[in-house]
Amino acid sequence: MRIELEKRAGVSKLFAILSPLLALVLTLIVGAIIFAALGKEPVGALYSFFIEPLLEVWSLHELAVKAAPLILIAVGLAICYRSNNWNIGAEGQFTIGAITGSILPVLNPDWQSPMILPLMLVMGAAGGALYAGIPALLKTRFNTNEILTSLMLVYVAQLFLDWLVRGAWRDPQGYNFPQTKPFNESAVLPELLDSGRAHWGVVFALVAAIALWFMMRYMLKGFEVTVLGQSARAGRFAGFSSRGMVWFSLLLSGALAGLAGISEVSGSIGHLQPSISPGYGFTAIIVAFLGRLNPLGIIASGLVLSLTYLGGEAVQMSLQISDKVVRVFQGLLLFFVLSCDTLILYKIRIRWSRSAAREGAA
Repeated sequence: MRIELEKRAGVSKLFAILSPLLALVLTLIVGAIIFAALGKEPVGALYSFFIEPLLEVWSLHELAVKAAPLILIAVGLAICYRSNNWNIGAEGQFTIGAITGSILPVLNPDWQSPMILPLMLVMGAAGGALYAGIPALLKTRFNTNEILTSLMLVYVAQLFLDWLVRGAWRDPQGYNFPQTKPFNESAVLPELLDSGRAHWGVVFALVAAIALWFMMRYMLKGFEVTVLGQSARAGRFAGFSSRGMVWFSLLLSGALAGLAGISEVSGSIGHLQPSISPGYGFTAIIVAFLGRLNPLGIIASGLVLSLTYLGGEAVQMSLQISDKVVRVFQGLLLFFVLSCDTLILYKIRIRWSRSAAREGAA
């Protein structure tokens, strides 16, 4: 017996649109089973996970704070994936963006100027882009697999951050805690409203998503991304450069991840420390696919995935459940998104070998 995937002659547009919703429903069903297996009342647990965080104004601000880096990173990854370049190292680019953007407030803590914050944002984006340029260089020069190189560079970036905050950049007045000096007021992203912590990183995310949607929909560069992603050979006939697209997509996604990194540090944390991300760079991969690699869809999916972080914190406190439940929900969501998309495009065929068929006939 052999199980094969056979491409469908036609793809249902209705199911293609409903696929993310179906994946979310399946995730909720399996999540209810998991909560029941843990000895928790499923409906109440799901309520605490997905509804309770939306009932307070401060929770909505926290939702926006967590969605901002997810959306920023995911829209960049969507361009990569649509161009058939697989950047898996956004977490590392996020970290390097946070480090390079923090150079000014860490090394010049007394510098108060309206220019410091814009410079930090530019340096953060540049740091993320340069770090993403490493797998781009290795792929275009040596044909190295960008999945492996970008992923391995994540751990280099995280260890470098850990070394900095425990060594050269540690706050001498920080009671030996591994963190830098707090950023001064000029180096902190201002809040959007007085009612909560939502800061300008949310605006950056929305602007990036709309701008990249416009590029993909109306600009020649978006058409180039689509053509090269579907067929590099057809793109070469059209005069497009596959090598140039590797650089463009990786540098763009790295810059947005770096911008997300410095926005998170400047807007939400206020200093560098060993852990600045709960895994935004990896979760953004789920966000990108749940949003169908469409920048506008990514805004909605970013809010959904940020809700899993808030819900995870809520059930930890109310139900005493491990924070690993968040990872389970995110993994289930990605699994069902990819599974639904696969079954929309392909149908399953079971083929029997001739010997097995003869034995069955006998």
